[in-house]
Amino acid sequence: MPTIRQLDPHVADLIAAGEVVERPASVVKELMENAIDAGANAITVEIAHGGMALIRVTDDGCGIAPDQCQTAFLRHATSKISSEYDLEAIGTLGFRGEALAAIAAVSRVELLTNQGQGLGTALSLEGGELVEQEEAGCPKGTTMLVRDLFYNTPARLKFMKKDSAEGAAVFAVVQRLALSHPELSVKFIRDGKQELLTPGDGQLKSAIYAVLGRDLALGFLPVKGSGEHMEISGFVSLPTCCRGSRSYQHFFVNGRYIKSRVMMAALEEAYRNQKMVGKFPGCVLHLTVRPNTVDVNVHPTKTEVKFQNEQQVFSTVYHGVLAALNGDQSRPQAVVKSVLPRQDTVTPNQTSLHDMLTPTVAQPKTTPSPFRRVTPLDIPTVTEKKVAPSSSFISRPVVQRTVVEEKPAQARAAVEPKQIPPTVAEEKPKAAALVAAPPAPVAEEKPAPAPQVEKPVVAEVPTPVVEPEPVPVEEPQEPWVVRGELFHTYIMVEQGDKVVLIDKHAAHERVNFDRLKAQDYRPMVQELLIPITITPGPQERQVLLDGQVVLEGFGFQLEEFGAGSIAVRAVPDYLETGDVEPTLLELAKKLRLTGWADPTAARDEVMHTMACKAAIKGGQRNDPQELERVAQKVMAGEVKYCPHGRPVAIELTRGELERQFKRA
Repeated sequence: MPTIRQLDPHVADLIAAGEVVERPASVVKELMENAIDAGANAITVEIAHGGMALIRVTDDGCGIAPDQCQTAFLRHATSKISSEYDLEAIGTLGFRGEALAAIAAVSRVELLTNQGQGLGTALSLEGGELVEQEEAGCPKGTTMLVRDLFYNTPARLKFMKKDSAEGAAVFAVVQRLALSHPELSVKFIRDGKQELLTPGDGQLKSAIYAVLGRDLALGFLPVKGSGEHMEISGFVSLPTCCRGSRSYQHFFVNGRYIKSRVMMAALEEAYRNQKMVGKFPGCVLHLTVRPNTVDVNVHPTKTEVKFQNEQQVFSTVYHGVLAALNGDQSRPQAVVKSVLPRQDTVTPNQTSLHDMLTPTVAQPKTTPSPFRRVTPLDIPTVTEKKVAPSSSFISRPVVQRTVVEEKPAQARAAVEPKQIPPTVAEEKPKAAALVAAPPAPVAEEKPAPAPQVEKPVVAEVPTPVVEPEPVPVEEPQEPWVVRGELFHTYIMVEQGDKVVLIDKHAAHERVNFDRLKAQDYRPMVQELLIPITITPGPQERQVLLDGQVVLEGFGFQLEEFGAGSIAVRAVPDYLETGDVEPTLLELAKKLRLTGWADPTAARDEVMHTMACKAAIKGGQRNDPQELERVAQKVMAGEVKYCPHGRPVAIELTRGELERQFKRA
């Protein structure tokens, strides 16, 4: 049997350092957390060669007393806790007392610190061993220099990546800590070039603009809510601004950046049926809880925590985000191509959202328009088909007269703007309309109140008290009028000095989906005199038979018919007979891989498919009354996104049009 012996202290320190210091980013994280705990108002991080050659972290915190400088580099030395009872409610970022000892064991460290009274202290260590300590002149605060990381541990050194990759990891850590404490001014310098500067004005919106850029800052919605002994605040992205990965999701608990599956699941659940498949919402969410209800000592890097009540955390995050999404009444703006590509780089002098929204100098009258100037040769035609030269825009530029003449005859009687009450009930449409609702009397025309957005309630979790940010009282809705259709697909609505283009299929699909999802939904079942027989593939057939109970809740009655066929004996009344087979086959194809294992997801797939098949189609002709009913839902704010996350309407202002025609 091999001899058992106690390890040399230096070897033990190297092993312990491997648990805390994985790469330069780990060093920067620990040093910045110490600076934050020291009460710093400004932190500067400088690295060279990805942090392997040099890491310098400077702060203006309280500093370290001269007689405690050497003690700070001993293992398990800390000023954050003093007894076992302090572990029950940790309120600081650093508390293990291992960071400085681990860093010093695998690098050459220099310390400059001053408490603001007289001279400061300079300390040098190499491989964890003291080299020199003396008095030195330096400003109040602490500066830590870490050189030649892993110089004495070649086994770890050979696993380091390129300088660019290590530098990017350091930059990500600095960005997260800047978002976690917007009251701090954080500066990041890489190889002599400044790459980040946050204003430190205490506004999370300013920090988001400086860290994540202009597009994300403008595409975020504020979140404010509370649950039992916890609060949620921050920003989440609009459903149209979701990205292709989760790298833009930032969660913080009591000012500490964490990776939380609970908070991530709650966030994405709030976006269910509002974002596109394969897209993920971005967020900067701060959860504030009682320190004794969260355990931050479950992972060496302190990026994972354990909540005492995960159900309450899920509920607070879910309802806070959902309230923010439901309270948003904005519509996407039509994108007009500009002359020059817009730059989205954040410069040192452009570090807050306020700087972007408030002009600092008067613009000269000769400033070129940000929109592309359109010449007659650049004006696109309304269809992709080639137009004869005799009727082209080049030879006969009568665009406005042509648009007016194309107005449907049925809509000419309703040219003047009018106010449509948002509570008008939908009529029972014809077979082509596919909207199941009884006729309603015509309501008297009068100004409509501001639309009220209902907050859905999740039955599985208790609903916390959500406290949205104060919203100014909205004025009565401006009158609007339907002006016709484009390509028999987009409804044109004029409202004041803007034009709203509505995708009639996407909007009607959302109306159908919300009706199917309502708790009191009871389908009108139409029994067929002659059953419809379908012959799906073996796997699709089994999926449909396994889901008979769920499908019956939506108006379908299926039974085996032999020879691999299925007989459909009843269908919902709003579904056309010719759409029954395509609907069931498409539904079976979607559920072939996932099946009915997740009942909620399966029901959503059923509702998505049925809502799509029952909606009016792009390209088909519809009565003006049908278009007006769809437009009413959109203009009242009841419909914003289709079930797949696509926007149902975009806006184009009169000013943008006039700039294109060189009127402004």
